[in-house]
Amino acid sequence: MLYQVSVWTSPGLSCGSFSHLWLSLIGSEGETPPTCLTSGTQHLISGSVCSVTVAAASALGRVVLIRFKLETQKGLPDLPWHCERAELRKLGEGIDEGAGPQVFHCHRWICSNDDAVEIRSEQMLPLNQETEPRLKLHRRTELTRKQQRYRWRVFVEGAPHCLDVSSASELGPELTYSHKSSTVNLQYLRGFSDRAQSWFSFSQMETVFELNAQGNRTAMAVRKHWREDWFFGLQTQIGSNPLVLRRIWTLPQNLSITCEELRPFLPTDTSLQQELQKGRVFLLDYSVLDGVPSNQINGKQTYMSAPLCLLHLRPEGKLLPIAIQLAQTPGPLNPVFFPSDSSDWLMAKLWLRMADFQVHQLDSHFLRTHILSELCAVATLRQLPEVHPLHQLLMSHVQTSVQINFQARAVMLNHGGVFDMAIGCGLDALPLVLARSASRLSFSSLCVPRDLEERGIGDLPQNLYAQDSRRVWDALSRFVTGWLDLCYRGDEDVEQDAELQSWVKEIYEHGFPPESGFPQSLKSKADLSEFVTMVIFCSSALHAAVNFSQLDFGLWIPNTPSCMMAPPPQVKGRVTEEDFLSFLPDVNTSLRVLTSLSILSAHADKYLMSAYANEYASVRLLATPTFHLAPPTPPYQQQFLHSAAPRRLVEAVQAELKAISDDITQRNTELGAISGDTITLPYIYLDPERIENSVAI
Repeated sequence: MLYQVSVWTSPGLSCGSFSHLWLSLIGSEGETPPTCLTSGTQHLISGSVCSVTVAAASALGRVVLIRFKLETQKGLPDLPWHCERAELRKLGEGIDEGAGPQVFHCHRWICSNDDAVEIRSEQMLPLNQETEPRLKLHRRTELTRKQQRYRWRVFVEGAPHCLDVSSASELGPELTYSHKSSTVNLQYLRGFSDRAQSWFSFSQMETVFELNAQGNRTAMAVRKHWREDWFFGLQTQIGSNPLVLRRIWTLPQNLSITCEELRPFLPTDTSLQQELQKGRVFLLDYSVLDGVPSNQINGKQTYMSAPLCLLHLRPEGKLLPIAIQLAQTPGPLNPVFFPSDSSDWLMAKLWLRMADFQVHQLDSHFLRTHILSELCAVATLRQLPEVHPLHQLLMSHVQTSVQINFQARAVMLNHGGVFDMAIGCGLDALPLVLARSASRLSFSSLCVPRDLEERGIGDLPQNLYAQDSRRVWDALSRFVTGWLDLCYRGDEDVEQDAELQSWVKEIYEHGFPPESGFPQSLKSKADLSEFVTMVIFCSSALHAAVNFSQLDFGLWIPNTPSCMMAPPPQVKGRVTEEDFLSFLPDVNTSLRVLTSLSILSAHADKYLMSAYANEYASVRLLATPTFHLAPPTPPYQQQFLHSAAPRRLVEAVQAELKAISDDITQRNTELGAISGDTITLPYIYLDPERIENSVAI
């Protein structure tokens, strides 16, 4: 039997290779010896197609796999090759020439030092639907190889594990990408590295701000209103860290206040007990920082606190702080500050914003998006073969986290990095804060509908994070449910999918403690849908909300200080506004933080969730290796949109995300100004047009 095999090299500028390509056909009854595709004038040139005739000496049965092996040519560079697909046709008498080819989609990098790579024509198949023995063996072999290559490592005891790699080169081209961000202008942040002293005036700080704000309307609103209580309360809902605020029905026992002390800060016709019963009292609690050691920066001791803040929801919708205690344990040297305390009140709010910065960076941002995404990426690589529907669904959302997290651990979270040189908790406290945060994190807090209900913030009129996150979650949930319906007929199929159950168990074992509520197994399609939606949301939308907002709310340094250079006040009446500058981070410390936030807040030029706009962009993969200019990788390994049902799902989610984006744009236009009783700001971070598809920066 003769076969014609045609192989397409992807069209990216650097997808071709000098190497020879050998291929074999593997059938249900036998296989062919290797045949060289790149002989004579045929080469693996970007965008080209090479064809070869393969003779089978004996019957192959149904061809189920094509095996590729790349061989370096002597004297020529060893470049990886990006294969788009292969097509197979039978040749000879009696063959229907009008029949279409058998297509084997690839869409991956192949290196000469790889083991032989085998690709299959089936596009999406759970294990319990696999009937061909050779393909069952192929699945097991693929996972065995990946489990040997991708191993777990402990980064911080008590926190989820990460990929065990010592250098970026170990990631290989499949896990390496370049994040093509819009150019960040750092011109006016340069030249401050040797200024290890306090800011000498607010006007000096204003000058730095003005040169760097450059039309940033949110940052300018922050600078204008940062002292005001209504803006403090608004930031807890639409700022960089909207994940701490919660409604309470009873006061915390360690908050040392009385009803009489709070009476002046409530409406005249009510009491604290009545407001608690009506659900109008909210709490910010930073107990995760209690007892955490503080950093030394520029050879000077910094100071930490673990404050609590009580807020009250006014009838007109404003959320106002009414009491702040700077440490967790009540006592005579731990006073409660109130809005009537003049300069002390502003200082108390400053301390709380500093604490929020620490929790935002390590818990809301790093743990809940970066670490969670890498946890799921490594488990997916190790436990789900590429043909599995969840591998196809998830990898474009999680795999970029592996590289960016390695870079973060090597640079930002290492000696000489920004956490070492500019952040209050520093490297010594980082393991403690991460481990505590991980021990307190619950599965339900990562699922938007449950989180909003448990924290009691879904109905707050100014909480645009709550409103937008729920809409994006619901759109993703419907998409995920539709996807799972393509492969799982019912709950039994989920329960009996051994690969899926191994994946969930691995995430549980290398992730969070039993009390977190993370499942060890999944028993139903509904549970699976919620779990997968959570992974996608945290890796895309949640990351957008807590990452790309950082510079907007941190550019005005007093709004979000990264550390405090003097201890928290233990008595009232000793602090004046002239003392504020001595509490704030030094000049070079402040500018180190702003430089980092500028880089982290820069969106990519493309690859946003608006990429759902067409099949070659939907849920786009940011897997362009640093040393390649590969074509954009279409959704879910690119295979599935060659069939009608997944295409319809993508079209539906395209339309839904576009509608959400249009609504958010219209709302933000109406909120574009602060005037009269309309005290809010536009909220842009969960606009689907601005949500990057994965954790890539």
